[in-house]
Amino acid sequence: MKVLFKNTSYFLNEIKTIFKLNLLSNIFSIISLSFIFFMLSLVISGSSITKFMIKSIEDEAEISVYYEEGSSQQEVLNIQEEIRDIDGVKEILSVNEEEAKNKMNKILGKESRIISLFEHNPFSPYIEVKIDLESVDSIINEIEHINGVELVRDNKEILDKLISISSLVNIVGLFIVVAVSIATVVITSHIIQQGIYNNKEEIITLRLLGAPEFFITLPFILEGILMSILSGLLSIGMVRFLTGYLYSHVNGVLPFIVLPPFNKIIFGIGIFSLVSSFALGLLGSLFGLKSTKS
Repeated sequence: MKVLFKNTSYFLNEIKTIFKLNLLSNIFSIISLSFIFFMLSLVISGSSITKFMIKSIEDEAEISVYYEEGSSQQEVLNIQEEIRDIDGVKEILSVNEEEAKNKMNKILGKESRIISLFEHNPFSPYIEVKIDLESVDSIINEIEHINGVELVRDNKEILDKLISISSLVNIVGLFIVVAVSIATVVITSHIIQQGIYNNKEEIITLRLLGAPEFFITLPFILEGILMSILSGLLSIGMVRFLTGYLYSHVNGVLPFIVLPPFNKIIFGIGIFSLVSSFALGLLGSLFGLKSTKS
């Protein structure tokens, strides 16, 4: 480490010189790597968002129980009591027509103007039941057999689809992680090989002067790492722009979709991109050095 700090200016000048010797190729390499990291970041952010949505649905698992039209208040109370006695039921709440309408207005957001086209309130009263998601099937089965219950609506289908999507994203993500790792290592190693080839005379001179191998190869390793990190930073900028655009449109058009905090997603992606770009840049640099010696 002392050698590194004492000769910082030398190493920086060497990195600058190595980069300039093959400037156009290095610039295109950085751009290529940034798009590669961008794809990886999209998959990771997509997986994080899907998992957050699944967790939100699981935490707020509820079903809507609709009773027969014209049911008396006592009949509704009897249905509520029977539901409350079912194992796995956490809480019940009676929702009248006006409350049902207000809930839908909140869900639809700007599109709620459609509801105002109806002369009469089109919504029916129902019983909102918060449940343990693991017991959803047995709970629904018991509620459906209660006298006076007309319909039971749950969000299990949506959850099942989200879980399927999450599994698919994870599988695709695994392949992309492998592909990105290989591509980054190959591109970085090529950059290092090219840099060594362009500076072979200087390397020979340094060896003749007795410079240690670590001192000679360090600028090439640092170049590979810095180029990889720069690509990671560019990918973070692209992900931030695209994710911000998607968040603004999803919140405007589909306000009922629960998304994780934007800053939390970007921070997580930023840390992941920087760590992965550093690790892959180092690995690619070492691989490039090794391949030139073999």
